[in-house]
Amino acid sequence: MDRLISVAAEAEIPASYVGTPIGDLLRFHNLGQAGGPFDQARLLIGMCMDHRKHLRIPDNFAYIIRTGGANLRYSEFKVSYAIAVGGVGAIALVAHTQCGMVNLMARRERFVTGLVERAGWDPEWAEEHFHHFAPMFEIGNEIDFVLSEAKRLRLRYPRCIVAPLLYRVEDNLLYALREGPMIA
Repeated sequence: MDRLISVAAEAEIPASYVGTPIGDLLRFHNLGQAGGPFDQARLLIGMCMDHRKHLRIPDNFAYIIRTGGANLRYSEFKVSYAIAVGGVGAIALVAHTQCGMVNLMARRERFVTGLVERAGWDPEWAEEHFHHFAPMFEIGNEIDFVLSEAKRLRLRYPRCIVAPLLYRVEDNLLYALREGPMIA
């Protein structure tokens, strides 16, 4: 967790985000500052589908794509649409602590049993479904994944600001992330 940058005051917003929609997101969510009204989105937020996360942002401020682990690899057309047609120039990637996409393979039995009991699936179909899709959606470590996804999106959309953030379920706050090698 030594990569986390706490934002509990406006002066703690990283300089590279000041005056950008990313800085605004941190002000709205963490500091409770009001904003808007907005007549169009200024930001695309890619975040996990987890039900424990709720962002405090004004209406019409952001497009939001929710997908397991904040993994936008399979939502790239939607990202492109938000940029090309929606006019956003910034992307906030929001990973979170306690993510179910971390160590997904360990949840195989629960996944298969859940589909059989709750959805009426045949056990073999449920097993096949898990083994087909789990490798595409397992993310490993939340912070490492969101940093690598930010790097990938920066290469894909070089004129856009792409900010990797972490939502701590424990305190419901957003944290900026230190990028680059960590020196011990």
